[in-house]
Amino acid sequence: MSDNWVVQNLQNALDTWNSKLSEIWGLLTESPEHFKGGGIWNVILNIHGAIQGIALALLVLFFVVGIMKTFGSFAEIKKPEHAIKLFIRFAIAKILVTYGLELMLAIFNIVQGLISTIIQSAGFGATSQTVLPQEIITAIESCGFFESIPLWAVTLIGGLFITVMSFIMIFTVYGRFFKLYMYTAISPIPFSTFAGEPSQSVGKSFIKSYASVCMEGAIIVLACIIFSLFASSPPVADVGASPVTQVWKYIGELIFNMLVLVGAVKMADRIVREMMGL
Repeated sequence: MSDNWVVQNLQNALDTWNSKLSEIWGLLTESPEHFKGGGIWNVILNIHGAIQGIALALLVLFFVVGIMKTFGSFAEIKKPEHAIKLFIRFAIAKILVTYGLELMLAIFNIVQGLISTIIQSAGFGATSQTVLPQEIITAIESCGFFESIPLWAVTLIGGLFITVMSFIMIFTVYGRFFKLYMYTAISPIPFSTFAGEPSQSVGKSFIKSYASVCMEGAIIVLACIIFSLFASSPPVADVGASPVTQVWKYIGELIFNMLVLVGAVKMADRIVREMMGL
């Protein structure tokens, strides 16, 4: 790294960005069971098991309420076709409450397979590193002390923007893990709503919402791949301009590319929900 304090200021911001981007890449290919050593997952499983007992009681309640709202009299329930339909509905709801976790993991694994396919098809093993061009470093190092003051101000503002965007992006990806954990913990309750026909829409909406959270990973991976392609062809330094102009134009174009990535990551939830009609 250059000994110039202006170069170091900008390079430190890029190092933060690169480290967070690499961390995001690792998080998107990691399962909740292994996240942070699996300690959080074990607690979620304990909560899930405790809620199952409550969900089984709610299952009976939703079943009874569904019968009361669906059938006008007890005589209708005695009909074989209606009785079989009610039995199948109750059995499916019971299976979902008991084995719903396996269903959710299957959905997550399918999406993870999709993410792996996207990564392999793009030929990316990791995200590209954003580095400071040598032309910019040379231009900054050629400036004297007083000429470096405006450069320091430019790189300070640009570095601050880059650092803030990197943390916004990593928080979004961590937020996806939080949503996956919360959906897993409370899943028995929405699954119990399948016991009643009037309440089954809650369970269907829950499954679609959970699938959309899983699909967010695929959208974020696509955004990272597109940004990596941008990063592989960084903004061209205008060697004919003054050092301040060169640095300002370079940082401006770099921040624009980063804003596009951060915006895509932040909108991943909205994009998936629109795709799934939520």
